Amino acid sequence: MKKVSSGSFLDDYFHITERNSNVKTEVLAGITTFMTMAYIIIVNPIILSGAGMDFKAVFVATCLAAAIATLLMGLVAKYPFALASGMGLNAVVTYGVVIGLGLSWQTAMGIIFIEGVLITLLVLTNLRELVMDAIPKSLKVAIGVAIGIFIAFLGFKDAGLMVANPATYIAFGNIANPTVIISLIGLFIIIALMAFRVKGSILYGILLTTILTVGICLAGDTVGFAFNAYANPALPGTIEALPAGASNMPSGYSGIVELPNAATLSTIGQLDIMGALSWGIIPVIFAFMMVDFFDTMGTVVAVGGQGKMLDKNGKLPGLKNVLLVDSVAAMLGGLFGASSVTTYVESSSGVATGGRTGLTSVVVAVLFLIAMLLVPLAYFIPGAAAAPALIIVGFLMMTSIKEIPFDILEDALPAFLTIVAMTFTFSIAKGIGFGFIAYCVIKLFSGKWRDVHPVMWIVSAIFAVYFIFVSSII
Repeated sequence: MKKVSSGSFLDDYFHITERNSNVKTEVLAGITTFMTMAYIIIVNPIILSGAGMDFKAVFVATCLAAAIATLLMGLVAKYPFALASGMGLNAVVTYGVVIGLGLSWQTAMGIIFIEGVLITLLVLTNLRELVMDAIPKSLKVAIGVAIGIFIAFLGFKDAGLMVANPATYIAFGNIANPTVIISLIGLFIIIALMAFRVKGSILYGILLTTILTVGICLAGDTVGFAFNAYANPALPGTIEALPAGASNMPSGYSGIVELPNAATLSTIGQLDIMGALSWGIIPVIFAFMMVDFFDTMGTVVAVGGQGKMLDKNGKLPGLKNVLLVDSVAAMLGGLFGASSVTTYVESSSGVATGGRTGLTSVVVAVLFLIAMLLVPLAYFIPGAAAAPALIIVGFLMMTSIKEIPFDILEDALPAFLTIVAMTFTFSIAKGIGFGFIAYCVIKLFSGKWRDVHPVMWIVSAIFAVYFIFVSSII
């Protein structure tokens, strides 16, 4: 009997060779993706704890929901897309639903679950895929470019290179801020590695920056100067004398392993579906659906395009499985008490490293499970180490802008508006909606309205209603 190697099995199942990749590259890509989105396992509990939820319970729920959803993406859809609790949506849960509307977090999770069920029904009836197929290629390319700039924008913000300014809206950050210093060092490390054509430059850049940060913080503790790379509110934001008894090292570190227990699993299954089924909450459910629907659509198109996984019509083969997993993931988020789980645009970092198959997602899922046990170690990855990776990924995603036909006004102008609106409104969904409406309007007044797919007209009308009546919720 012929012996089947594990490599052969993985290759046959994930089509690794067919997609011009290898097992080593897929593993490296998975680690890279995880490193760039690992912040969510700390940030999500911080945000949801404002809704009265237990920090450690949300930490475990976040890891579990992300692991299961990402594993499904890898094994079922077989694409290198990772999923986790969506940033923005978790803030809406806390500040819009629980604090703003006075509902319980259990009811908020019921809303998330219902929204996931509705999105899943749209996938099963092929309506979600129909919408994606109706989008013209110029807008699909624009969505990818827009998300690239959006990611770079987030990278500059997380790096402290860009700060708020009441007069000019944004301004250059304080170069004496440790976060800015570490981010710049990390950025130039990645640039140097890329210049030397080192495969996995983004991942190695994050790791080297993290190690360097820990070293500087330890040195600061030894000689008595503050280097607040971990954003400790008790420490100064610039390099100066370290307060007596204080430490530059991240707070919350206590041991290495912490196993899940009854307390840390307490959010699972606590959703209040009946409380979410009231007429007054329908606009909230609709708002969550709009964001989930189009954030994922933009992410899949952008990341798929970056990895050259789209066909000649700009469509992702096997899209229905991707959308189905993403829809079920939203339900998982509500069920586990982790807010809506969605496909992460940070998946593009792993794709930039060379990830092309579901094996990348499986690696990410395993790392989320490990992270669930190693709660304290997650504190050591500073946001300043991941921020440069987002900037570089933004650059890589923006390179497809050359595919937009800027000599054709009806295609170029909506594409441009999509790109700028996504960043200026700080919303993927709103940027897409702005581009959709602009495309239909310009086609109408140029006498080419027949070129617009009927679905585009319908979706644009829905977006218009969304902007008028419920955009304030998001």
